[in-house]
Amino acid sequence: MKNRSGISWFAALIVLVLVVLIFRGRIHFDWAAFWSGLKHVDWRPITAGVALVYATYWMRSARWAVLVRPTKHIGLFATVASQFIGFTAVGLFGRLADLTRPYLIAKKVELSLSSQIAVYTIERMFDLGSAAMIFSAALAFTPKDMPHHEVFVRTGLFSLAGTLVLAVFALVVRLAGGAVAAFARGVLGRVSKGAAESLSDKILEFRNGLNALSSFGEFAVVTVISLVMWAGIGLAYVETLHGFVDTPGLATISYPQTMLLMGASIGGSLLQLPIVGWFTQIAVTAAAMRTFYGVSVESATACGAVLLAVLSLSILPTGLVLAQVERVSLKKVANESGAAAESNVS
Repeated sequence: MKNRSGISWFAALIVLVLVVLIFRGRIHFDWAAFWSGLKHVDWRPITAGVALVYATYWMRSARWAVLVRPTKHIGLFATVASQFIGFTAVGLFGRLADLTRPYLIAKKVELSLSSQIAVYTIERMFDLGSAAMIFSAALAFTPKDMPHHEVFVRTGLFSLAGTLVLAVFALVVRLAGGAVAAFARGVLGRVSKGAAESLSDKILEFRNGLNALSSFGEFAVVTVISLVMWAGIGLAYVETLHGFVDTPGLATISYPQTMLLMGASIGGSLLQLPIVGWFTQIAVTAAAMRTFYGVSVESATACGAVLLAVLSLSILPTGLVLAQVERVSLKKVANESGAAAESNVS
């Protein structure tokens, strides 16, 4: 984990240097307009956005409790602190710290790490599926007079098709995970035995996660929680953009219009690097806002920075405080979780 962390920091530095070299002098940026945009922000809707984001961590805890119920009954909000601490680790150390949450929860509820990685896997599946359902439904039914209407509808239908494919794949793995894993191992094994075994293990892990839902009732509860949670995240985007009252392209934006921005933001966060990932995230969302809403680069960058603060950085103070209360060293637990996951797989 330490070696990978060092490589990530080095890669982050290289990316930052390349971005500066490539775009230096190519884009005229008016810093006065940037600061003016931040100065005239209405912080009331942005505060509402932060509250919505915070609420999702209680929803994540409740969903996790339902997912571990076949193994052990825990309180709905027993893992709230671990949720905050885990996402704080990701915010500070990047995606290398993604397994901090299942690692901390495994210790807290006294279950095996492998079982909690399985829960983490199915949690991510529901995240992806719920986000895609909300994303595609909103985009597919956008008003015809909306700018870039064809792009919105096409993207929504593509996302809906992807959601259907994911659901079919999940059903197949749930019913015949062993056969799917064996098939993948046989096909990929002709190219690389190591890659074949790794993919086979991941498919079986995914199946184990799906097996955590032992009844239709549990599946329905997890689905509802996931949909409500991602609807709230989408609303947090809307509230944040509405805070930029002096930017016409943002102040009156509708829920469906934010979906492409939400998709771009999620895509930009998948390969998040330590610290530098904050700036790449701002750049991705700013570029999306310029493309889809026609706002200036200064307003788009200011809004991108506030979006980052609302969606990711706002939880850092709470996560750091909870880490102190729980006596958790973020750096240490991030390293331990990665090492434990590697030894668990091997």
